[in-house]
Amino acid sequence: MELRKLLMRYVRFVGTSIVGTLVDTLVLWLLSDYVFTKGYWGEYVVSPVISFQCALAVNFLISYFYVWKDRSHGSPGSVCRRMLILYLEYNLSCSLIFLVRMGILTLIGKFTGWDVVICNLLAVCVSGIVNFTISNLFIFKRKSVG
Repeated sequence: MELRKLLMRYVRFVGTSIVGTLVDTLVLWLLSDYVFTKGYWGEYVVSPVISFQCALAVNFLISYFYVWKDRSHGSPGSVCRRMLILYLEYNLSCSLIFLVRMGILTLIGKFTGWDVVICNLLAVCVSGIVNFTISNLFIFKRKSVG
């Protein structure tokens, strides 16, 4: 039963990740093609950082209210405080994973010359399982009863 729940949670997480990836890719495309059009740093560093933060906020909200909703306990007065703390933890964990993702993205870009959006999608695939594991075990951990 526990394995089935974990697999269903992972499927929901993947759905959430797809939504986040769409947000990330759309914002990255807009920024890299229309805002930061000149120079490597704007296109390959600044644009992905901004698009990542947009996707992170969307992913957190979906994760909190959908993927790990059964672990979102607390009185109504403490919900905002708990969400803020969880968001900060989630942001820190995802930001560390993002650094790994950026390393992968820039390596693929440097060695292949592929478009930043393709490099980003490949890097997202590599970092997804690590993100789920950290979120499941640490960020949205099960509350102990008693």
